[in-house]
Amino acid sequence: MSIKIIGVSHKTAPVDVREQLVVDAEQLPRTLHELSEDTGLSEVLILSTCNRTELYCNVAPDTDADPLAWLVRHHGIDPAILESHLYTLDEEHAVRHALRVACGLDSMVLGEPQILGQLKQAYQAAVGQGTAGKILNRLFQHSFYVAKQIRTHTAIGENPVSVAYAAVKLGVQIHGDLSDKTALLVGAGDTITLVAHHLRTNKIADLIIANRSVERSQELASRVNGKAVTLNELPANLGAADILISSTASRLPLITKPAVDAALKTRHGAPMFIVDLAVPRDVDPEVAELKDVYLYTVDDLNQVVSENTRLREAAAAEAEEMVNIQAQSYMDWLQTQDSTQTIVAIRARADDLKDKQLDKAHRRLAAGDDPAAVLSSLANGLVNQFLHKPTMKIREAAMDGQDDIVRIARDILDSSE
Repeated sequence: MSIKIIGVSHKTAPVDVREQLVVDAEQLPRTLHELSEDTGLSEVLILSTCNRTELYCNVAPDTDADPLAWLVRHHGIDPAILESHLYTLDEEHAVRHALRVACGLDSMVLGEPQILGQLKQAYQAAVGQGTAGKILNRLFQHSFYVAKQIRTHTAIGENPVSVAYAAVKLGVQIHGDLSDKTALLVGAGDTITLVAHHLRTNKIADLIIANRSVERSQELASRVNGKAVTLNELPANLGAADILISSTASRLPLITKPAVDAALKTRHGAPMFIVDLAVPRDVDPEVAELKDVYLYTVDDLNQVVSENTRLREAAAAEAEEMVNIQAQSYMDWLQTQDSTQTIVAIRARADDLKDKQLDKAHRRLAAGDDPAAVLSSLANGLVNQFLHKPTMKIREAAMDGQDDIVRIARDILDSSE
């Protein structure tokens, strides 16, 4: 048994290569079945995200299965292009990689938790298709356990390292539970999209999306179960905003002090948390002078992100030590599986020899041979046939100077010099 991982990630391949290897959720069950059928591998799992596509396989030592050839053939990708971006990991290196992926140590954003959920979905798909057997089951259950231990015992996931996530985290610190709060997001680009998803993860009650292009605000609103409004409707919606986060390309401030002051009067002292992620700024700096307003700029958050990145890196070093220990723990278990198979094979061979000798003895007894002579021949035959190959191998090892093998054989037979 041998764990093998073949794949590409954001660390090794640009997006134009990664996108050629993506397997979406709808295709995954059929693709798992094809991978198993075409390669003859009994255990396979496919992890495919925007940042990586990896094949996890249990490959028998004597198999001619070639998952790499399947990868090239299935996706129709030029092998010359793929070769320079691909990585192949075996045994303990593969196990360590699986644990690092689960813990977010191999992610673009160090320690991000989303990859664990994606890995669990990939695992469930493999279980559903029957392509995750004893070895991969143990590997991924162990990975999930290690990820939980690292998040419990290190600070790797405690400090936000993106401005979008940091903005939402600060909102939670100021307002606490968001399940009865309303967020007003100005803009509809990548940053605001991330903010919207983080807010939904934190169970925000209502989301309002304001953007110059109504089509884009409606598109984002439909994806995050929000309400789309135009920029002209912004002043009318300010009073509802417990959280206001803005990120547009406007050259002039969109949110003025008088507009916020008017909104505050309708809020009866309820605080308003405002984050201006735009450069040039979307929020008039004088808004910070208003009572019950907490205004942060992108520079404020960048300071938080930089410090948090440093803290995560320190936590990651601790996590790496835990991964190394737990990878060895899995390898120890895997080696016991190899020894179990060896023991089963030895017993099967012994039973086969026994059956052949008994059959021979029964035939001799039926022919009228002396029972004592038959029993003696039976015993000698069993000893000679069972020990012939091992003694030949021990003799060869001794002649080659492989003293460790001779010593191990002596220990197994419990003999002395």
